[in-house]
Amino acid sequence: MSDTLYKLFLIGAGGFAGSVFRYLASGWVQGVSGNVGFPYGTFAVNLLGCFVIGFLSYLADARGVFSADARAFVFIGVLGGFTTFSTFGNETMNLFRDGENTYALLNAGGQVVIGLLLVWVGRSAAFLIWR
Repeated sequence: MSDTLYKLFLIGAGGFAGSVFRYLASGWVQGVSGNVGFPYGTFAVNLLGCFVIGFLSYLADARGVFSADARAFVFIGVLGGFTTFSTFGNETMNLFRDGENTYALLNAGGQVVIGLLLVWVGRSAAFLIWR
């Protein structure tokens, strides 16, 4: 098996596991909250993912705990399947850490504002097509 194919397998397997964990954790939190008016499950999963990627990225960067394959499995696969919000948070924090404050603010603001705008555009497009 080629290195690329092996890495894709690791990412896919991790993504499967992360997605299942997200479904279970989000559903559990939402059920425990007893509230259907606010997405507590997604909120909790996103925050937990940010904590976990922060914790593990320190171990990876400062302690060299993860091999390249383990990083692909855990960071891209598991945490990517669990929540891409954690990757967004980690990449933005890395920009701040590297002194790229303008890029960090553009990344954070742009993804939130433009992302919300594009959700609206996508919904509007679908409405116009299938009304």
